[in-house]
Amino acid sequence: MTTRVSTPADLLDHVGDELGPTDWTTITQERIGLFADATGDHQWIHVDVERANRESPFGGPIAHGYLTLALVNLFLPQLITVEEFSAGLNVGLDKVRFPSPVPAGSRARARGEVVSAQEAKGGVQVTVRVTVEVEGADKPACVADTVSRFLP
Repeated sequence: MTTRVSTPADLLDHVGDELGPTDWTTITQERIGLFADATGDHQWIHVDVERANRESPFGGPIAHGYLTLALVNLFLPQLITVEEFSAGLNVGLDKVRFPSPVPAGSRARARGEVVSAQEAKGGVQVTVRVTVEVEGADKPACVADTVSRFLP
């Protein structure tokens, strides 16, 4: 479920709000392969299905941690949307962790929490803690504090 706010200033009223969950998305082996090609990271635990099934401590191929982190860009607009703004800027990330792997073929989604929001350089800077979870897993796959700035 998406939380919608009209303007960047409205973000100030949402600190502490829980967000989501998002829709599920399937992490296919094809997506993992495309990410490997885009980044040059062809480590066998990601792309060699037969070897990963045989030798991986995870029981098969897994998504790259940075692919899991990149999914935050897919999930964030499903968690919270600012409807009226002139520009949105990615400021950075804080406290990124990968507590558990994302197996190929699994489904992932995200939940969020507005950690902070404050006025900053003509706009509002907001930190959203995004937690990526894998269907059926006990621990999250990724937890990251995303920092964004919205200009009115």
